[in-house]
Amino acid sequence: MTLPVRSRSRAVAGWDPFRELDELTQRVNSLWEANANGGLQGWAPLADVEETDDAYVVEIDLPGIKRDDIDIQLSDRQLTVSGEVKEKERTGILRRRTRRVGEFHYSVTLPADVDADKVSAHLDDGVLTVRVPKAEQAKPRRIQISG
Repeated sequence: MTLPVRSRSRAVAGWDPFRELDELTQRVNSLWEANANGGLQGWAPLADVEETDDAYVVEIDLPGIKRDDIDIQLSDRQLTVSGEVKEKERTGILRRRTRRVGEFHYSVTLPADVDADKVSAHLDDGVLTVRVPKAEQAKPRRIQISG
């Protein structure tokens, strides 16, 4: 019985190992994100949370998203930003996608009590900035030493 011999000199036509690796990485990342979101479909945008003396400032990257497609909610200390990036209509075949589409969710629990009545949000150049003032009892106070 003769076994087939594979020639190592013949390259597989049309196979791009880097593309395969990129697609595998995207699939693994989407599985991790789905697990982190409690099984919710969607993705989480990149964000920074900064604490100042009187507020928490949350900056979230949302390039190309219209303000009408963003929902911001604050419940106790839980800030949630969600929305949807709509798929644009295409006339050709999409060969590769690295941009995110579909629903997104970002949620953060702020460390101290906040003043929900004074929250403000601003969208500029694809960055959503949400300013959540601290409640009076949560702000640091300077204590004078007597004697």
